[in-house]
Amino acid sequence: MAAARTEFKGGSRGRGPGSRFRAVGRALRLPVTGTARGIRRATHAHGAGESGLGKLIELHGVNGAGDVMITVALASTVFFSVPTDEARGRVALYLAITMAPFTLLAPVIGPLLDRLPHGRRAAMACAMAARALLALVLSGAVVTGGIELYPAALGVLVASKAYGVVRSAVVPRLLPPRVSLVKANSRVTLCGLLATGAAAPIGAGLQQVGPRWPLYGAFVIFAAGTVLSFTLPRKVDSARGEARALLAADEEHLPGPLRGRGRRPGLRTVGPAVTHALAANAAIRCLTGFLIFFLAFLLRVHPMTGQSAAVSLGVVGVAAGAGNALGTAVGAWLRSRAPEVIIVTVVAVVLGTAVVAAVFFSAFLVACLAAVAGFAQALAKLSLDALIQRDVPELVRTSAFARSETLLQVSWVFGGAVGIVLPLNGTLGLTVAAAIIAAGWLTTVRGLLDSARHGGRTRPRVA
Repeated sequence: MAAARTEFKGGSRGRGPGSRFRAVGRALRLPVTGTARGIRRATHAHGAGESGLGKLIELHGVNGAGDVMITVALASTVFFSVPTDEARGRVALYLAITMAPFTLLAPVIGPLLDRLPHGRRAAMACAMAARALLALVLSGAVVTGGIELYPAALGVLVASKAYGVVRSAVVPRLLPPRVSLVKANSRVTLCGLLATGAAAPIGAGLQQVGPRWPLYGAFVIFAAGTVLSFTLPRKVDSARGEARALLAADEEHLPGPLRGRGRRPGLRTVGPAVTHALAANAAIRCLTGFLIFFLAFLLRVHPMTGQSAAVSLGVVGVAAGAGNALGTAVGAWLRSRAPEVIIVTVVAVVLGTAVVAAVFFSAFLVACLAAVAGFAQALAKLSLDALIQRDVPELVRTSAFARSETLLQVSWVFGGAVGIVLPLNGTLGLTVAAAIIAAGWLTTVRGLLDSARHGGRTRPRVA
């Protein structure tokens, strides 16, 4: 009887309402926990969990999600909420007040962070925390339209680029065994793209609730990123064996005041292959910055046939994002195979596409150009990473990554400024786009092919 009563009570407990509630709770949590476990398996694969790279990949995903929330809020406020002529003036003001100072500040970011090599986790956390607080400032400015919108946007931009510089410096410190730098960077970049794509519709939905809500979402995301920054391994703060790099091919290419100071400890050049690859990447970044701002206004005035301006911009944005993701995947597959030839090839393809789009201007060719530019940007950047890993001594490799990233960000800003001031003529705009990429290709193709013929055996000279 006692055993029967025990069985009966146990069975009753198993079939009681509490058990059913627990089962329902588990069923509701399963999509969230299952997704989280799947993300963790993907980010921590191939030794990334043990080395700490997995945590950086996740942090970069958080960064991308937060940035797109702020982008959605500012685009709706500065761009879509007013007539086209007024929107152009407001975006021009935004560029003048935010990006012009950033162009002056960006070259300072790399050297400043070089002087703080022991605080990379703190620097990334500060970049996250600053954007969290500025998101709250922007949440008031987007409603009132106050002048504080512009300095707050400048702060967000500077903090975002500072994070990018530090992140580029951190990746080499977290490489798992038998994982190349190119593959590691592609995994980090791909996670950021996926997070951006997932957060964009969420931000658009929050925008429908109210203009403040995407910024509230950004605050929460960046606050989480602040905490996650300190979960990175302590070794990212170590600067043992590092020195600063100069982005010059050799001693003869150094600026006049620096020439002849070769005995200074830590003053090193990166080699001709890297400088030519960096110039080609700068041309591509300049092109993408130009296309973002020029096409934003062009498609608002002249949308695709039968589509609204928002849909037209969405199509081009999806094409660019898909091209970028494909380039990242192809770059990880190619790894470091003939990086000079890859850069020359993708820049030539972009140039050819831009010329065709300028001569036979159409909405379809504009979308094709956006996709090809995104593909080329991702693949060329990964090839630049491979060259830095191959040709730059480990002593200055981390600094070379940080400084090259700063130069690429400045190039993007310059291209955006050209895009905003150009008349809204499709053929003219794409002709300018072709000229930008032609200048980058013609000035680097010979040097890159010469470097490819040497097979990377020529190492950079120590200045």
